[in-house]
Amino acid sequence: MKVALFGHKIEESDSHSVLEFLKALKSIDAQVAFESVFLDHLKDHDCPIEADVFKADGGLDQSFDLFVSFGGDGTMLRAVTIVKDLGIPIVGINTGRLGYLSTFNKEEVQRVITEFIAGAYTIEERSLISLENAASLGFDLNFALNEITVIRKDTTSMITVETYLDGEYLTSYWADGLIVATPTGSTGYSLSCGGPVIAPLTRSMVLTPIAPHNLNARPLVISEDTEVKIKVSGRESQHVLSLDSRLAVVATGTELIIKKAAFKVKMVKFNSESFISTLRKKLLWGEDKRN
Repeated sequence: MKVALFGHKIEESDSHSVLEFLKALKSIDAQVAFESVFLDHLKDHDCPIEADVFKADGGLDQSFDLFVSFGGDGTMLRAVTIVKDLGIPIVGINTGRLGYLSTFNKEEVQRVITEFIAGAYTIEERSLISLENAASLGFDLNFALNEITVIRKDTTSMITVETYLDGEYLTSYWADGLIVATPTGSTGYSLSCGGPVIAPLTRSMVLTPIAPHNLNARPLVISEDTEVKIKVSGRESQHVLSLDSRLAVVATGTELIIKKAAFKVKMVKFNSESFISTLRKKLLWGEDKRN
């Protein structure tokens, strides 16, 4: 078994979880490789780790059986940009706050290995979305797991987001911005803007306006096979474009074309966890003293 470990900076108090996980991996004679910057950070916490390393930029190959992300959901999104289309299953161990994508808490590291070895899991293939002209707009990678968003910049004035679906005019959102989210991203930024919760394997996307002034504008769920074309106009010459947490400043009037990405990301879903139980646990559904 060959395992890659990755994380951003974590608190010194959380580094023992990484050591516990490494101990569990060594107990089954797994081959372990740490992302180089993550390993350096752990050594700054005086963690005595000797292991192989890989670079975040192009250091992985398809020989790995598992990619483990230590951190919150932002770290998981970064993990996806490292794994890309290699097809390596990803699992997240939450050392952050909500950790909706990182379903296991840091106290449960032993369970991750035990259940993986026992085969008590399935692989979920999560859809991504891509931006057709991303390279010309300054992005190294053209895909997003959660959402692609346009939002106003350097102004309190709203922007107008002219939107087309498969070439047919839909509407012009007069708002602070527009989110195009995947089912995975439906519990992220889209949810906080009033978007629906969508089961992760649903073949769909959702358009969620950000603070729309058109009071009848509502989030719209569409097929994942739809081509979404948007163009921003407004008082300012630029607006912000984001692919998950990666940002660029784009000239107002630039045409953006968003489609389903050509590949999917594999995420490990353990039998002891489920989307429904995560809703209850992470979003506190049903947390009512009457229940």
